[in-house]
Amino acid sequence: MFTLFLYPYIYTITRAFLHNQSSSMIENARILGRGSWDIFFTVVIPISRVAIIGGVSLVLMEVLNDYGVVKYFGIQTFSTAIFSTWFGMRDTSSALKLAGTLMILVIAILTMERLVRGRKQFSYATTKVKPLKPRPLNGWHRYAVLSYVSTVFGIAFAIPFIQLVAWTMLTFEQVFTATFFRLVWNTVSVAFIATVIILVFALIIANYTRLFPSNMTRVISKVTTLGYSIPGAAIAIAVITLFLILDEWVLNVALALNLGQTFVFRTTLIMLIFAYVIRFLAIGYNSIESGFEKVGKSFTEASRMLGWGTVQTFFRVDIPMIKGAIMSAFILVFIDIMKELPLTLFLQPFNFSTLATQAFKYVSDEKIHEAALASIVIVIMSGLLIFVFHKVLDKEAD
Repeated sequence: MFTLFLYPYIYTITRAFLHNQSSSMIENARILGRGSWDIFFTVVIPISRVAIIGGVSLVLMEVLNDYGVVKYFGIQTFSTAIFSTWFGMRDTSSALKLAGTLMILVIAILTMERLVRGRKQFSYATTKVKPLKPRPLNGWHRYAVLSYVSTVFGIAFAIPFIQLVAWTMLTFEQVFTATFFRLVWNTVSVAFIATVIILVFALIIANYTRLFPSNMTRVISKVTTLGYSIPGAAIAIAVITLFLILDEWVLNVALALNLGQTFVFRTTLIMLIFAYVIRFLAIGYNSIESGFEKVGKSFTEASRMLGWGTVQTFFRVDIPMIKGAIMSAFILVFIDIMKELPLTLFLQPFNFSTLATQAFKYVSDEKIHEAALASIVIVIMSGLLIFVFHKVLDKEAD
């Protein structure tokens, strides 16, 4: 299951790297008499090493973060152990220890990835870069590749999607009620609010880092991107602990001032949105940072020389020039929040569910048919947003 839905991480990153790679190395290898298989293992794989390792590290993070799949198949992992000790045994101390151990494991994996990558880099030796061009296949090679790609597409997407449609038709009248519309509203509204907050923070941090480069700003950018490397269960434990301390402090202040009833943070959406911001800020920041890198600082400096202030330049010059990157960041963050499970299960308020958590509850109760409608809505919404995302990228390329 993990292989079927996580292989795109490695495929997408490696494909993007090879798409921008110069074809001169492969052509030189062919001139020197190397065959296709020899070129693949001695040229293509070594130059793609950084991209492959980067994709593998993302897959490792996703596997460590996953809760739904391992819970359904009854596999004991850190995520399931944290949930069991926190909710089942009410053992906060053991849950904190497990979360800390998981964090140490994540840091070790990231360190190992950095050590394996080393200082090896592959860059262009000339400014005349000719990207790789697809070569038409003939004969049995063509049918072999077509069969392989069709098999992967069928097993990973087509067959499960068709099965979801069939199950949806069986339980549509039972599930498609006013409660289901509330689930859709909960999912979209929370994802939208969290995404907007993430984009605001990402824009401020990325712009400040761009305009005032220093060791401190580099550290801030690294800390900003650290949240996505932390599994959701570990973030949830940390956020709950933080808000328990915050609630205790607010209560003590209220008692000292004789204010009576106080506002409790830990049972509201504030805690869930706060966790979303920590977890997915890296996605928004990376997209916006790449947009700023493309436009550079020359237009900003010209605007300042013409008399506009920093804030006016930011809204009148910088944001319009990176609106494609902002749109891409919004779509990517929105999709990730919409399908997020561990954080939402941990931190969702009472009588509040999303499409992802409701589908998981149905599956946990062995009501797989009832879970199909929520799952298929997530798939369709994600597919539409990804289609828009690629359109935005194509427009930026033009």
